Amino acid sequence: MRLYVGNLSYEATERDLREAFEKFGEVAGVIVIEDRLTGRSKGFGFVEMPSDEEARQAIAGLNGREIRERVILVNRASANTFRPPM
Repeated sequence: MRLYVGNLSYEATERDLREAFEKFGEVAGVIVIEDRLTGRSKGFGFVEMPSDEEARQAIAGLNGREIRERVILVNRASANTFRPPM
């Protein structure tokens, strides 16, 4: 399942997300979306988890929690969501 992670701190890294989500199961890929010109985070990213059950547990466990002093939003990514290569 592909998960959208929003309201990220601009300092949050892919490693931060991987470490947070691995507490709930296997993580196949992580990407923090960056501005092409500045290289600065846009404040959101995606996490891919092979197990739907583990992904649902990650949503329940991380939505509304803090990463790098910012309360994040976690939900299932919609079919129309930007899909960068992982």
